Amino acid sequence: MTGLPLIIVFVLAIVVMIVAISKYKIHPFLSIMSVSLILALLAGIPLGDIAGGIGAGFSGTFSSIGIVIILGALIGTILEQTGAALKLADMVVKLVGQKNPELAIELMGWVVSIPVFCDSGFVILDPIRRAMVRRTATSSVAMTVALSAGLYISHVFIPPTPGPIAAANTLGIGNNLLLVMGMGVAASILPLIAGLLFAKFIGKKVKSADETGSATETVKTYEELVAGYGKLPGGFNALAPIIVPIVLMAMGSIASMAGWTGIAFDLFNFLGKPVIALAVGTVFAVIQLATAQKMDNFYQLTNDTLKVTGPILFVTAAGGVLGKVIASSDMVTYITENAAVLGSVGIFFPFLLAAILKSAQGSSTVAITTTAGIVAPLLGAMGLDTPAKAALAVMAIGAGAMTVSHANDSYFWVVTNFGQMTPDQGYKTQTTLTLVLGLSAMVGIFILSLIF
Repeated sequence: MTGLPLIIVFVLAIVVMIVAISKYKIHPFLSIMSVSLILALLAGIPLGDIAGGIGAGFSGTFSSIGIVIILGALIGTILEQTGAALKLADMVVKLVGQKNPELAIELMGWVVSIPVFCDSGFVILDPIRRAMVRRTATSSVAMTVALSAGLYISHVFIPPTPGPIAAANTLGIGNNLLLVMGMGVAASILPLIAGLLFAKFIGKKVKSADETGSATETVKTYEELVAGYGKLPGGFNALAPIIVPIVLMAMGSIASMAGWTGIAFDLFNFLGKPVIALAVGTVFAVIQLATAQKMDNFYQLTNDTLKVTGPILFVTAAGGVLGKVIASSDMVTYITENAAVLGSVGIFFPFLLAAILKSAQGSSTVAITTTAGIVAPLLGAMGLDTPAKAALAVMAIGAGAMTVSHANDSYFWVVTNFGQMTPDQGYKTQTTLTLVLGLSAMVGIFILSLIF
């Protein structure tokens, strides 16, 4: 099958996959793999090549990105357990000032969610949010929305969060995570502003249970939170697991671009690889764990991390299979021959596709990895085949994967329940927020695309 009929079959396959995941609750891994196999058969890929293509697409993901995802998640788990995440939040408050509580909590979330999942990040920072609400007399809803915004933005834009890492790898820039991080920071600016303004606006319109007097939970002070960890790590120790990998990857890029030779190039080229850089970051995190005298928990922390990252890895690998099937079919050739149509949509195509997948099945990570697998063979047709353009495509996918969070998304329930809001209030706050974030982010990404 070729040409337009193949495009129609592809669209129907994506619809079937979305329905299978969202309505019939079939696991994304099974849904994506099944659709990939059916699409391969209908696309006319030789029967003898299908099994090998599926294996190549699946194993390729593990060989290139699996370790990076695991190490990034392990760093985040240790930061959570040692109180380093709380220390990072404290540093942000001191930087921003206590007179801007919504901005402070938003930036806290943005920093903490770089290595930590947004769901976990909200749980980690919610006690601080509640303590700040009591100390500053700020709207609880405004603080909830601001925290949710900060966490969500870096969750979809900035490695080592698994989604952006996986997307970067699928789109061929897995060894240039520094570029992706830089683009992620740039893409964060507009949604951070929009999220802050929306938080202040909606805080005047919606009142949560803790503001109406119907909440019963005791709010801990900041001092009580610190006491729960015994003693927080120092500023450098808290930052090192995040900053050191970034510096090493930066030095690796500099070594390549500057044309270094000899031992200096070999050393920084080695240390600048994402796997090695994150491994070094993990060493700093383990040192932090030892300093906190919690090495007895290291085995269990690692085991818990592997349990969390396992499903992500398998779904990511399944997305790689779908991308391999698309690349092996005649679809890419047909689209390339008609590139003018797709080129007219350009950077908005990955955004729209990710938004559809996100809204349909709930998981931002699934939306990111699946969209990346679909988009990867089409980058040339969309004019997104340079490293900078590919990084922008990762950002566009991330923006779509924010749009929107509702009842089929676990993060929706984390924010709603910890923010002591009803589901109806959740739609007014969290769902509307993610729409605002996605659209504002896409505006910024489009502006960046005009520059790069």
